[in-house]
Amino acid sequence: MPIETEVLEPQIKSPGEPRESVKVPRAGPLPERPLFADSLLDASEQESKRRKFAAIFSFIFQCLVIGVLIVVPLMFTDVLPKQQLLTFLIAPPPPPPPPPAAQAVAKVVRQIQSELLNGQLRTPTRIPEKVQMIREEEPPPPLSTTGGVVGGVAGGIPGGQLGGVIGGIVNQTSTLAAVLRAPSIPPKRVRVSQGVTRGMLIQKIEPAYPTLARQARIQGDVVLRAIISKEGLITELQLVSGHPMLAPAAIAAVSQWRYRPFLLNGEPIEVETTVNVTFHLF
Repeated sequence: MPIETEVLEPQIKSPGEPRESVKVPRAGPLPERPLFADSLLDASEQESKRRKFAAIFSFIFQCLVIGVLIVVPLMFTDVLPKQQLLTFLIAPPPPPPPPPAAQAVAKVVRQIQSELLNGQLRTPTRIPEKVQMIREEEPPPPLSTTGGVVGGVAGGIPGGQLGGVIGGIVNQTSTLAAVLRAPSIPPKRVRVSQGVTRGMLIQKIEPAYPTLARQARIQGDVVLRAIISKEGLITELQLVSGHPMLAPAAIAAVSQWRYRPFLLNGEPIEVETTVNVTFHLF
């Protein structure tokens, strides 16, 4: 702490006046400071300056690196792949425009004015410049009664005779009828229902129940596709559905069935049908 002291200094006065002492204040001793305090810098100030220089140097260095990376490819353009450069630099071609829409063709409808109004001719409102001539269609020529037909007899009755015969020869009627009537070719095969074939069945062999199927308690229907010949015999059998253990017995029995011949226009034909065989355990 500074200590204030009073010092008495003489004051000059005129001669003959006595001298008085005056108190003059003086500062006390200065506070103690470390040695070489003025020659040392603050550490925090030095650290802040160092950071500023480092930031400036880093920014300049980064700018130089970026500039080098940009300039070097421009100096050696021959080394770069041209295909990739064209791919990146050239924009893809725009898509082709859509085809133009088909314009609807407007049909010009010409309205023909009729000269008839309520079944009567009407007076024209103006005189036409050109008068059109209307030509009436000629009627077809009348049928001649003197003509004949191919194969007719000269000097026959004009117009023919009711119930007459072409050619006038009666004994050729059967020959002409045979020529006019085309021979009918019967179809090779006709499909008929199971109900129709059941009525034509004359011999039916019941199938034997397979032993293994009976022991396994297997039952159900076996559906077969059958071809019946003109003589009524089973010529072909094909399994449509059914259990494999029941199908052989059904085929063996149905192949022995006999039918009456199926007739079409009086002629026997082959037929195709479906046969259903039922296996049932009592």
